[in-house]
Amino acid sequence: MKYQLEVSNITKSYGDLKANNNVSLNIKESSIHALLGENGAGKSTLVKIIYGSLMPDAGHMKWAGENNSPQSPFEARANGIAMVFQHFSLFESLTVEENIILGLDGVGLNENFTEEISKYSKQYGLDVNPQQVVGDLSVGARQRVEIIRCLLQNPKLLIMDEPTSVLTPQEVSDLFVTLNKLADSGCAILYISHKLEEVIEICSEATILRGGGLVQSCVPQEHSQKELAEMMIGKKLTELARTKLNIGSDIFLINNLSQKSNDLYGVNLENINLNIKQGSIVGIAGVAGNGQDELMELLIGEKSSDKGVLKFNNQDIGSLDSHQRRQLSMFFIPEERLGHGAVPDMTLDENMLLSRPESEGMTSNGVIDWKTVTSFSEQVISDFDVQTPSTRMLAKSLSGGNLQKFMVGRELIRKPKLIIVAQPTWGVDAGSANNIHQSLISLADQGSAILIISQDLDEILSLCEQIHVLSEGRLSDAVDMKKDGLDKISQLMVGGQKSGSN
Repeated sequence: MKYQLEVSNITKSYGDLKANNNVSLNIKESSIHALLGENGAGKSTLVKIIYGSLMPDAGHMKWAGENNSPQSPFEARANGIAMVFQHFSLFESLTVEENIILGLDGVGLNENFTEEISKYSKQYGLDVNPQQVVGDLSVGARQRVEIIRCLLQNPKLLIMDEPTSVLTPQEVSDLFVTLNKLADSGCAILYISHKLEEVIEICSEATILRGGGLVQSCVPQEHSQKELAEMMIGKKLTELARTKLNIGSDIFLINNLSQKSNDLYGVNLENINLNIKQGSIVGIAGVAGNGQDELMELLIGEKSSDKGVLKFNNQDIGSLDSHQRRQLSMFFIPEERLGHGAVPDMTLDENMLLSRPESEGMTSNGVIDWKTVTSFSEQVISDFDVQTPSTRMLAKSLSGGNLQKFMVGRELIRKPKLIIVAQPTWGVDAGSANNIHQSLISLADQGSAILIISQDLDEILSLCEQIHVLSEGRLSDAVDMKKDGLDKISQLMVGGQKSGSN
């Protein structure tokens, strides 16, 4: 078996931090190879080096048996390395064809690629209409657009970063069919994912990083999800379990919530009803772009709602802003980390301070007590294993997963009466996700109410005793898991059945 890519003894440092320490990776032709590791393990740095957007301090690469280390993404693409990023780089107001052309090197908008797009669409089962506006497409269809754009570059290695994070179960199955066809046609695939069940299903080999170094390589099918996760984090995982299910009275009510979106590609919310009780964990599942953002804006106070629509602890909160709702012990973790959940150019200490009501001892007579602020930050860093050298680091300097852990910990240590969290473990490794999940469960055990809005079905299923689906701005009734289970949820997620109220 020939190797398409051989990465040998790669080392990359940022100051005193060794992001990659003597890392080697070999990817065979026509194989699907997983790259695994906890947050901060060095995966992103290694991929950036492979893709030519970062230069190593030491080490070298071979491409198809020849020494070849790309000096830029342009050079990497010219060599036959393509990448589908976790966050799509598409213009919603342009057509599929226009977006594909814009992503190709040395191609002008006056060129016609309709036939080429149709060719790859049929060959690899990537169903797209070249003339359709991207803003009208589902998340799964947008990913297909990104893949076709890569295929037009005739890649020999396709890097996929968290490719299923926002897909429905059916879209995941469709993607796997496509990836297997690509591998059969000679294209190697580097598959980066925190979803270990998918790694086991589709990947023939896996390379595991920890702390910037190579831990081991293995065949995923020879190990369980738990075993792979423990290889990644270097310790045993604890089993998720509620110590006591003590459901109290209603604490948060949504009554006939309807709201038109001001966004051209937004979703109108229609007749949403929901009751959340003390000590309960309620989940809202759904594919991205079905009204989650619009709903979150209303729930956290960024937009006001009509009188009587939102009630917390028997108090009408529709006119209260986010800060006022926090003062009532109603906290939030938004999906977007930088710019929404945290200010990128502020330190962790400063971001900690911004989220706290005045009554929590961080200020006195208008003077900030930085010692107290730092103690809270250090507690979060310790409890949630946030990889950072200091509380004075800028938020934007942390990896996505580590910033997510800090944001979650910042809210959970305050033991709110209600917490609303969107995508609680997005971009977080298996060990850290387990820790976050257990922390949410422990909070519910203490009587707090939790509302989780997530595209990750496994997360919803493992945590929530009450599950709804948001589709096209409508919220389904609670799904009877014993009677209907996963099939019903999957059906609702793709709009198979809708309900206007609970």
